[in-house]
Amino acid sequence: MGAPAFRGDGVSDPPPRAGGPGIRVEDRDAAAARTVRVVITVQALRAFAYGFSAVLIGSILAAEGLPDAAAGAVFTVMLAGMGGMSLLVGRFSGRLGRRRTYRVLLAGMGVSGAVFAVTSWLPALLLAAATGTLSTDANDSGPMTSIEQAMLAGVPARVRAALYGRYNAVAYLAGSLGALTAGAPGGIHLLVRGAPVGRVWLLALPVVAAVAVAVAGHLPAEPARPATARGRQLSEGSRRAVRRLAALFAGDAFGGSLVVQSFLVFWFERRFGAVPELMALVFGAAGILQAGSALLAGWLAPRLGLLETMVFTHIPSNLMLAAVPFMPGLGAAIGLLLARFCLSQMDVPARQAFVAAMVRPEEQAAAAAYTNAGRYASRPAGPVVATALMQWASVAAPFVAAGTIKVIYDLAVYATFRAGARGLGRRDAGVPGAVQPSAETRAAAAGGQPPSALPR
Repeated sequence: MGAPAFRGDGVSDPPPRAGGPGIRVEDRDAAAARTVRVVITVQALRAFAYGFSAVLIGSILAAEGLPDAAAGAVFTVMLAGMGGMSLLVGRFSGRLGRRRTYRVLLAGMGVSGAVFAVTSWLPALLLAAATGTLSTDANDSGPMTSIEQAMLAGVPARVRAALYGRYNAVAYLAGSLGALTAGAPGGIHLLVRGAPVGRVWLLALPVVAAVAVAVAGHLPAEPARPATARGRQLSEGSRRAVRRLAALFAGDAFGGSLVVQSFLVFWFERRFGAVPELMALVFGAAGILQAGSALLAGWLAPRLGLLETMVFTHIPSNLMLAAVPFMPGLGAAIGLLLARFCLSQMDVPARQAFVAAMVRPEEQAAAAAYTNAGRYASRPAGPVVATALMQWASVAAPFVAAGTIKVIYDLAVYATFRAGARGLGRRDAGVPGAVQPSAETRAAAAGGQPPSALPR
């Protein structure tokens, strides 16, 4: 495989013949287009399932009288499972193959969803949550997302942020549709005598998972790679960069884990008596707002830069998050939460493109998996801490803590990478006269390795 070509902005384009000798450029481009179509279709399916199940799971746990600590334990194990499975994906997906790993995880989503649908026995729920194939939010960053990000990173770097924006926009829209659909069981029960309510509707997850497994079967076959390439994870320079990113992302993720979607349903029901049907509408609207913001981020990143888009859109959203519990009533709290959703996820496409830019193409799956695992390494404690803060501090404490921690992350990531990543991903980096990062600057952005270690 040829060495990746690095542009002046420090972002790598795929080598001309990613599949090796004998693979025509036309064939490679057709395979990349097919991969994009399949991945975005599967992402839409599972985002719908996650949006639907996140509302129902949070509502079911609250309605069945599960103690706060037990509900927090379910959310915690769910997050821990996603982190642990992401590490396994980073370690073994190169050996098993992305396509095979992807389909196994999708099948696991169906099995885990079936467990939540048929039992309320806490040990069984914890075991299903530990598989890492369920999510507390419609748009997750778990093991399947790691594989999807790596597969999508095969497109030219100049369009990568825009593609990630479209990828996330589809997830938000599908997730909002799933959240809206979660309000249907209550309406059906009112209209049709004897219609089921509650956890039985989670049997939709195995159905969606089966369809997703079938669609993923249309992914192009992966080109054969030598055994040494299959076993290689990250080079020393890339490992340093990924460690720094993972540590910073972990702090941001811990803040976010204090107010995951399932917890928000739980919190609004306990604080304001909000019914599941209302919260389904709220998160449906939130998904539409997030989809628009993801598309806007894909437009903004090539103009402002990846790092700048990550930070300058994130800080105001976190300040709004901290203010939610101080609103005088349910309507005002929901209004501010929706305003926050207009900005809260604009950093995601830029962050995904930023991670892909830091490593070689063959390292992107491992880099995405390890940075996503870093996010989930700190998240398991979040729901438990949030419910403890509600019980022992104040009802506002989870939101204040989350907003504060996430603002600190924004300042830290900007301070850490601004010297080497200023303007990274901006489309004017190739324009004559534009400021282009030097080798030393790219070294700082890539984790501190000497210039001689950087790809040329």
